[in-house]
Amino acid sequence: MAMSGLVSNRNFGHFIGSGILCRGEQAILLPRGERLSVAVVHGNIVKPISVSPNGRQLILLSLHHSDKSHRDYPQQISKGSFACCSFSSSSPGGWLEAGDKDKIVENRTSAFYKSEEYDITEAKLDSLPSPDENNEAILVERDIPWWQSFPKRWVIVLLCFAAFLLCNMDRVNMSIAILPMSKEFNWNSATVGLIQSSFFWGYLLTQILGGIWADKIGGKLVLGFGVVWWSVATILTPIAAKIGLPFLLIMRAFMGIGEGVAMPAMNNLLSKWIPVSERSRSLALVYSGMYLGSVTGLAFSPILIHKFGWPSVFYSFGSLGSIWFALWLRKAYSSPEEDPELSKEEKKLIMGGSISKEPVKVIPWRLILSKAPVWALIISHFCHNWGTFILLTWMPTYYNQVLKFNLTESGLLCVLPWLTMAAFANIGGWIADTLVSRGLSITAVRKIMQSIGFLGPAFFLTQLSYVRTPAMAVLCMACSQGSDAFSQSGLYSNHQDIGPRYAGVLLGLSNTAGVLAGVFGTAATGYILQRGSWDDVFKVSVALYIIGTLVWNLFSTGEKILD
Repeated sequence: MAMSGLVSNRNFGHFIGSGILCRGEQAILLPRGERLSVAVVHGNIVKPISVSPNGRQLILLSLHHSDKSHRDYPQQISKGSFACCSFSSSSPGGWLEAGDKDKIVENRTSAFYKSEEYDITEAKLDSLPSPDENNEAILVERDIPWWQSFPKRWVIVLLCFAAFLLCNMDRVNMSIAILPMSKEFNWNSATVGLIQSSFFWGYLLTQILGGIWADKIGGKLVLGFGVVWWSVATILTPIAAKIGLPFLLIMRAFMGIGEGVAMPAMNNLLSKWIPVSERSRSLALVYSGMYLGSVTGLAFSPILIHKFGWPSVFYSFGSLGSIWFALWLRKAYSSPEEDPELSKEEKKLIMGGSISKEPVKVIPWRLILSKAPVWALIISHFCHNWGTFILLTWMPTYYNQVLKFNLTESGLLCVLPWLTMAAFANIGGWIADTLVSRGLSITAVRKIMQSIGFLGPAFFLTQLSYVRTPAMAVLCMACSQGSDAFSQSGLYSNHQDIGPRYAGVLLGLSNTAGVLAGVFGTAATGYILQRGSWDDVFKVSVALYIIGTLVWNLFSTGEKILD
C-alpha cells in the first residue's frame, strides 16, 4: 500500500521504518534488493550517496532550506531511524559518504523517525518546535516488488525443490527409455534388471559419504557437485549404451553417486537455514519435488521418445542441470553467516535456533551410534522404505495382473500415487508446523506424524484383500501413499531435530538402511509372488509398518541429543 504525507518541522516524530535520509533539493531512496540506495537529484543528474536497509521505496521531495535552526545531527544514525541533513550543493550529484564533512553543512532541518515495525501506515506524529513553519518535505512510500523481499531461506528451499525435481526426472526416464533401448540392443529381462539395479551401486556408496562431506565442507558445494555429476552422467548415458553394456552399467552407477549425495546435502542445508517452526513444511516441499519429478519424467519421456528418439530424453533432461547450477552458484550459500545479502531481521529469525557455528571436523561415530533415537531413525527408515519401494516398483504389475488394467492404463495410474504424495506431504508439513507453533512439543508432533505415515498405509493395504472393484483398489493405493507422505514431517524431519550439526550424516545413515530395504524388498516381493499371492506381499509390508510404529514411538525424540 502506497502512502504519501507532508512532514514539516512541526511534525517530526515516529513512523514505522528504518534507514537514512540525506537532505537535498530532491533525495530519493531507491530499492536495491533488501536495501535502499539514497540518491540526490539535481536537474537530470541522479547519483547514489548512501545505502539504507528497508523493505520499502521512500521518496523525499521538495526539501526546502532554512537557516534558522542550529541543531547538529549525524549524517548516519543507528538502525531504526531516519535523519534529514543538508549537504553542500557545490558538487551536484557527487557521492556522499559518512565522514564527508566538506559536503555536509550545518543540519538546519532535522527529523528523526524511529520504530521497530515496517508499516508506515501506522505512523504516529508528535509535534516538535520549529524555527520555520515553511520548511517541509513530502515523503512517499512505494512497495518494492515481492520478489525483492522474498525470504532468502525460502529461495534455498525452492532451489532444493528444483534439484530434487531434476533428480527424479533423471532417474525415472530410464524406466521409460529402457523399452526401446532393449529392443535396439536385444537385451533380455535379466539384462534390463541388471541395468535398473546398477543405479543403486553408486547410490548406496555416497549416502554416508555425502553426509560427511556436507557436514564438513558445506551443503552448497556437495549438492552442486551432485547435480552436475548426475546431469553429466545422464547426458552421457546414450553414448555409453552405444559403446557397450559395461560402459552403460558404469554410467548408471556414476549417476547413482551423484544422486546419492543429494538428500544428505539438502538436509545439512536446511538444518542451517530453516528455523524449527518452518522445518516440516520446508522439507515437505523439497521432497514433493521428488514426487513431481517422477510425474514430470513419466509424462514427458514418452512424448520425447516418440518425436525425437530415446536418446533425446537423456540429453534434454540432463541439460536442465546446467540452468539449475547457474542459479545455485549465484543464489545459494551453505549457511546464513556466509550470505552477504541476508537481512539482519531474517538472520536473527534463522539463528534463533542457536545452531553451532563451528564447522564439523570429526564425526563422533561412537556417540552417534550409542543413541537410541538414532537407531529408531535407522530402523523406522528401513520399515518405511520397504513398503514404499514395493508399492512404487510393483504397482504397474499389480494393476495389470490383479486389476486387469492394460499397460497404458497402468502407466497413467502410476502417476496418481506421486501426485497424492506431493499433495499430502505439503499438507502434513503445514499441520506439523502449526502444531509446533501452538506449543505442542516437537517430540509429540514427530510421533503423531510418523504414526500416520506408518498406520495409514498399513490400514489401506489390509483393505485391498476385501475390495471387489478396481476403482476401490486404486483408491486404497492412493490413500496408502497419501498417508505415507506424512512421514516427511515425521522421521524425515527428525535428523535435524536430534543433531542439526550432523544432519547430513544422520540422513546418510538412515537412508542407507532405506535404500537397502528398497533393494531387498523389491527382490523379496518377486520371490513371494512365485510361491504366494499379493496378499502375502502386503502382509509383510503391514508387519514392518507396525514394527516401525512401535520402535518409533518407544525410542524417538524431537529433542537435540547431539551437539
